Amino acid sequence: MSIEIVFWTLLHVLVLVYWLGGDLGAFYTSRYLTDPGISPDRRLMAAGIVGDVDMAPRTALILALPTGYMLAVRTGWLSAPVWTAWCVLLAGLVWLAIAWRLHLAHGRAPVWLKTIDLGLRWVLLAGLAACGVAALSGAIDMPAFIALKFLCLSAAIGMGLLIRRVLSPLGSALVGLQSPEPAAAEAKLAQTLTRARPLVLVIWALILAAACFGLLKPQIY
Repeated sequence: MSIEIVFWTLLHVLVLVYWLGGDLGAFYTSRYLTDPGISPDRRLMAAGIVGDVDMAPRTALILALPTGYMLAVRTGWLSAPVWTAWCVLLAGLVWLAIAWRLHLAHGRAPVWLKTIDLGLRWVLLAGLAACGVAALSGAIDMPAFIALKFLCLSAAIGMGLLIRRVLSPLGSALVGLQSPEPAAAEAKLAQTLTRARPLVLVIWALILAAACFGLLKPQIY
C-alpha cells in the first residue's frame, strides 16, 4: 500500500471518528439544556458549546465524499480520472469554508450563503441517492459497497436536514428561558430535543452501516 493511499485512508477513517465522536459530545452536552437545576445563563453557555462541538460532525459530513471518492479512485475501486477526485475535493473544501463562515457568523451571515449551503445538501442528497440506486440496479458500473455507502451518506444528509427543521424552535426556546415565566420555554425546549434525539441515533446507525460496507467490500463488491 502506497503512502498516498495510507494518507487518504487515514483521512477517511478520521471522518468517521470525528463524526461519531463530535455527535456523541453534542448529544451528551444537550442534556444540560433541559436541566431545570441549571441557571438560564449556564444553559445558554451549554447551547453554545453544543453548537461548537457540532461543527466536528458537520465538517465530517462535508469531507466524507471528497475523501472517500479520492480513496476509491486512487485504489482503483472506481474507474474515474484522478482530476475528478481533485475537483470533488476542491468543491468540498469550498463548501467547508462556507459552513464554517455560517457558524462563525452566529446567524449574521448573508442569506445567499445559507441558500448555497442548503442547496448543496439537497443536490448531494439527490445525486448520491440516484447514483446508489443506479449502481445497485446495474444502470451504471460501480461496486456495490460504494453504492451502499452513497445511499447511507444520502440518508444521513436527509436526516441532518430533518434535524434542522425539528430544531428550528430551539433558538426562541432558549431565549424564553430568560423570561419572567420560563415554563412554556422549558416545555418547548424539552419537546424539541426529544424529537431530535431519535434522528441523531438514526444518523449514527447510517454512519456505522457505511463503515461496515467499507470493511466488507470484498464480500459485497
